Amino acid sequence: MHIVFRQILAMIYRLNLVFLLSAFLGGCGGKEGANGPREWPAPTPYPFEIPAGFPQLEIPADNPLTVEGVDLGKRLFFDPILSADGTIACASCHVPEVSFADPERFSTGVAGSTARNAMPVLNAAWMPTLFWDGRAASLEDQALQPVEDPLEMGEKWPRVIKKLERHSEYPELFARAFGALPLSAALVTKAIAQFERTLISHNSRYDRVVAGLEEFTPREQYGFELFNNERGDCFHCHGGVLFTDNDFHNNGLDAVPADSGRAAISGLAADLGKFKSPSLRNVEYTAPYMHDGRFNSLEEVLDFYNSGIVRGATVDPLLNLVARDRRRNPLTQEEREALIAFLKTLSDEDFMRFTPP
Repeated sequence: MHIVFRQILAMIYRLNLVFLLSAFLGGCGGKEGANGPREWPAPTPYPFEIPAGFPQLEIPADNPLTVEGVDLGKRLFFDPILSADGTIACASCHVPEVSFADPERFSTGVAGSTARNAMPVLNAAWMPTLFWDGRAASLEDQALQPVEDPLEMGEKWPRVIKKLERHSEYPELFARAFGALPLSAALVTKAIAQFERTLISHNSRYDRVVAGLEEFTPREQYGFELFNNERGDCFHCHGGVLFTDNDFHNNGLDAVPADSGRAAISGLAADLGKFKSPSLRNVEYTAPYMHDGRFNSLEEVLDFYNSGIVRGATVDPLLNLVARDRRRNPLTQEEREALIAFLKTLSDEDFMRFTPP
């Protein structure tokens, strides 16, 4: 499926090249009126609502959500025109069919496999840092970095802007979203960030139970209780309505981490092997798991937390305690099945029916 998707992206890229040639030979085609540059109407405010129970959200003042901006960002998210060879789009590693995660163990860029599995971008509007190591402090910055990363899109922003300027449709789409501002990397990333802020998962079975519209089965209820008590001990890193603490932890995957994680950004030895806690919403669909995609199923993840945690100096203190306690009293098969039953209540079927452009 992944190979077919890249072939489709390559076809889209070739069509873009046709548009570029047409624009180059035919000019801008009426982008200016008789008396100078065309004036565009103000963009339409996007009808954004914060779901019940979710934290308040501060939209950047310099990038308000608009219908035109979100539509443009959606198109850019799925367009391989941002990459050097026209084979990689944002959606190559953030696949809608798996909750905007990557089904491959290592995400693939123009130079081949990277060393990490891309994080899902659902509910990213509430995340103060992005990427496993937290190197981006906003969705705008998160959209900026992959374009020039040699392992990801391998392109240069000036070349991206030229491709977009010569495209038969993008100049007008940018003008409708942002007015007469010159096309720039900042506008591209603002549009993509607007689209990503609308990727909200909030209508799972769990949410309907909380709202009093449904009830857990006995097994789901038991899993919910395990998740939120010291026996299951999931809630410390994955608690709250977002099911992430948005913090960084070394969860004891390796005695000597091959990937330094947060330490590469912070420069602190204490951050060695620490990675951002991912949201568990739609976790049923986002395999493989962990920053390096080493686990293929939820069962494997629970097996790891049951008996595979490697204790160490930078491992989260709570997980060092979990490792000690689980050696004495591991989770039973019934407890593991109950936890998985609860985790599957976090699946949002409405979100999973997202339709690409």
